Amino acid sequence: MSAYPKIGITMGDPSGVGPEIIVKALREMSADQRSASTVIGNLGLLERADRLVGAGLTYVDVLEGASGGVVPVVHVPTKDESQIRDGVLTAAGGEAAYRYVVKAVELALAGRIAVIVTAPLNKGAMHAAGHRFDGHTELLAHLTGAKSSFMLLASEKLSVVHVSTHVSLRGATQRVTTERVLGTIRAGNEHFKALGYAAPRIAVSGLNPHCGEGGIFGTEEIDSINPAVAQAQREGIDVKGPISGDTVFFRALKGEFDLVVAQYHDQGHIPTKLIAFDETVNVSLGLPIRRTSVDHGTAFDIAWQGKASHANMRAAVAYARRMSERTPAKAAA
Repeated sequence: MSAYPKIGITMGDPSGVGPEIIVKALREMSADQRSASTVIGNLGLLERADRLVGAGLTYVDVLEGASGGVVPVVHVPTKDESQIRDGVLTAAGGEAAYRYVVKAVELALAGRIAVIVTAPLNKGAMHAAGHRFDGHTELLAHLTGAKSSFMLLASEKLSVVHVSTHVSLRGATQRVTTERVLGTIRAGNEHFKALGYAAPRIAVSGLNPHCGEGGIFGTEEIDSINPAVAQAQREGIDVKGPISGDTVFFRALKGEFDLVVAQYHDQGHIPTKLIAFDETVNVSLGLPIRRTSVDHGTAFDIAWQGKASHANMRAAVAYARRMSERTPAKAAA
């Protein structure tokens, strides 16, 4: 048996690049790491992806007991598998991706796997299959019964946790409440302390230009963000803000902060993807399970051609192994 904690990798939408980037990442692992990396998906498609990239690995339909570099696979059969098409959005592909995640959550909640690593799914395909979730984070919160969850984008250069993600810009401004901002600060602080930071240095971004200029450009900073920062400071968290969004990420990149709290999706995603596109890992906070993910989509346009980069999958697995050495994050209040 491997000495490594078991990582569960979901295949994502089988019409996309998930299968091939998983196989490429597995190929680069040591034998022990490979046998501790259970793939949750379709055994036949995984073997097909292996032939596509010429990895020459061995796969077996078993959760535990693999060794010597053999890859354990939890095969999850789904309906209408014959309707799945390479590089094409289908309800069958969305259903398969959904069921892979459901199975992975079941195994994680039972303690059978330490961390889930997710390959990309397609929101349109999942919606076509009748599963109306806006992405992995929302689906995982639903499956685990978490009251709230937070998206962290992490890299060696810059890490950002978001107050809101997959909502309209109008909806995002409405989510900038003292409770939600404070919850985001707490979740980020807890995660970084679990990674070994004694006192994570956290910066909170403003929502409005120049943090509202004392209310001239908006009052969210005065009404919601300032009180959240003040309460977090009273709790002993090393947090500053709000700091204008046009300077806070630069200051973090230069080493002043370990983590930035962004107020909405694009405010946090644009700088992280600009600075470290291939290395940035998507991490879910506030759940009773641990999960990392690639930070890119299904890339239907290049799927099943053998040319998709697995750099982000490799980074997601590495971060998952780092997390597996620590105490699991608790569900957010």
